[in-house]
Amino acid sequence: MKTVAVIQARIGSTRLPGKVMMPLGGYPVLAWCVRAARAAPGVDEVWVATSTLPADDVIADWCEARHVLRIPAWRGSETDVLDRFAGAMNVSGADVILRLTGDCPFLDPQVIGSVVRLIKQTGADFCSNVSPRTYPDGLDVQAMTQRALTAAWVEATRPLDRDCVCTWIERNRSRFPSETLINPIPGLQDERWVLDTADDYEFCKNVAVYWPWYKGPPTQLDMLGILDANPDIRKLNASGVMNERHFEALAEEPIYARSYERSQAQFKKAKEVIPLAAQTFSKSYLQYPQPSPLFLSHGQGGLVWDVDGNEYVDLVSALLPNILGLRDPAVDGAVRRQLSSGISFSLATELEAELAETLCRLIPCAEAVRFGKTGTDVTTAAIRLSRAYTGRDRVLICGGYHGWADWSVERNLGVPLNIQYFSTRIPFGSFDALCSKFILEERFAAVIVEPETKPDYLQYLRDFCDKTGTVLIFDEVITGFRFDLGGAQKLYGVTPDLATFGKAMANGMPLSALVGRRDIMKRMEPPDNIFYSGTMFGETLSLAASIATIKKLEREEIIPKLWQTGGYLAQEVQKLLDLHGMETITLHGQPPFTRIKFRDDQIAALFRKEMIASGTLIAASHNICAAHGPSEIKRILRSYNHTLAIITDAVMKGDIAERLAGATVAPMVRAS
Repeated sequence: MKTVAVIQARIGSTRLPGKVMMPLGGYPVLAWCVRAARAAPGVDEVWVATSTLPADDVIADWCEARHVLRIPAWRGSETDVLDRFAGAMNVSGADVILRLTGDCPFLDPQVIGSVVRLIKQTGADFCSNVSPRTYPDGLDVQAMTQRALTAAWVEATRPLDRDCVCTWIERNRSRFPSETLINPIPGLQDERWVLDTADDYEFCKNVAVYWPWYKGPPTQLDMLGILDANPDIRKLNASGVMNERHFEALAEEPIYARSYERSQAQFKKAKEVIPLAAQTFSKSYLQYPQPSPLFLSHGQGGLVWDVDGNEYVDLVSALLPNILGLRDPAVDGAVRRQLSSGISFSLATELEAELAETLCRLIPCAEAVRFGKTGTDVTTAAIRLSRAYTGRDRVLICGGYHGWADWSVERNLGVPLNIQYFSTRIPFGSFDALCSKFILEERFAAVIVEPETKPDYLQYLRDFCDKTGTVLIFDEVITGFRFDLGGAQKLYGVTPDLATFGKAMANGMPLSALVGRRDIMKRMEPPDNIFYSGTMFGETLSLAASIATIKKLEREEIIPKLWQTGGYLAQEVQKLLDLHGMETITLHGQPPFTRIKFRDDQIAALFRKEMIASGTLIAASHNICAAHGPSEIKRILRSYNHTLAIITDAVMKGDIAERLAGATVAPMVRAS
């Protein structure tokens, strides 16, 4: 199996023209790259791929002039870099192709060799150390098989894919199995050892003073030693933005046609063995007009990719768990560290108390804590606990969704009538319903509510419960950590007796928590106690993820940024709604979680269909995460503008049904 490293290089860089041939320690930057690639274990040949532009003659001439160690050069299109790499692959006879770039003078041969070993040993079609990124920018290595690169060369049509070589393969992870080399040294993903700007060049020249050419290619450890001993060098280019041009190009890219053939094929297979073909109602085919994407393969930050290789800005955020974004380095690093010690144990671990103490510090009502895995686990435990504490049976549900347990569901097929009798549901925010004779005369064990809005109503519930000896439960599975680190109760200054948290508390790992007053929570402890226990409730990966998530939320003040980003998005969407004269769609709620209301199910279906077609995965709310930056917001607003224009035209012409012809349109039912 022949492995060829192909170094991408050209003179016409936008930000720093000529950078690959700039002198560094007496040799061109490109020479540093070639030397590192040649020193990498498992690399059979090193080629340079440059363009046919006259400006790049200097690169080709330099390669030709290396005498005994002549460097093979392949020249091709300036903009179709994918074609350039395919040409180098075909001429060199490579079975495995490495993509390196000529602006990375400090490439580590051992890292390159490790990626080579990874792709050969795993049999993957694509391997890298950048998906997710755990190595410094400047140590990037991407390896692909001849099969994967040939498929990309033949099938990729988007200009972005022709320019970036590996993006088509990475997007089509479902077709081409992928592996990632993870850095054993954590926390280096934000380091920049690359040459993109004038500041970067100053950085590189300073490093070369401490690591002269004659020492050979520096390793990652060598680089860290230099920078730790000379912190001023690290500051020279610390303000640089990683992959800035790529994200700018994505934001400006025209809407492209999408197909969902693999998704539909997978749906047919899954439907045979999985009722609904999904584990979660709100992630199933019932939520989207068909055909549409139904299966995702991977994600990064605020973006996701489906099994057909289509990319979306993710405004679902897995139904709100992904508060930081997918593959967050701090959380993933904490999970990996804990994984090295074990997952589930035969006794409790210290992590349980560490996280419980953190929640008690942050959440106003929290004096004691018990964990679960889902929102239904802890809301049901809160109801049972309230019944035990008060000696009453009935529950007042003030709107909202509180899980799928018998006491809470509106869709009650299979729930015995006598159990249904003990739950009374009234609309959220209705003072009239609370003041009805029936409610005032009834003695409830608990009132449960999602505290998303209306603090005056929440205070009224607090007063009502105080007067009637009722336990007030805030279901903060959605609002917890998204509205405030202390939940909506901290934001609004209304303290419940019990509260439930979940979703965002572990950035996607399965974990929930019931917190509350010690005198009530004590009824979960023998001898006179309710029984609440689960084998996996103390599973350590989720606890470690939650601790890391909360630390990052505190350290980087992320929640105010969620409010700011969500507020800006809602404001700009409202402008578009006004511009298009849209009265069939309205926005409601708080910026970190703005709900979208539709006139009817057909409007909702057409909205989702066109938002997806234009690159935004969305259901009925703006589920903002910390990874949604300016590029993602720009793309979301582009989707909105496209979608609202189509809906406006469809309403005017009265042909919404025709535009949905052939699509499966189900009633939009809220559940998660």
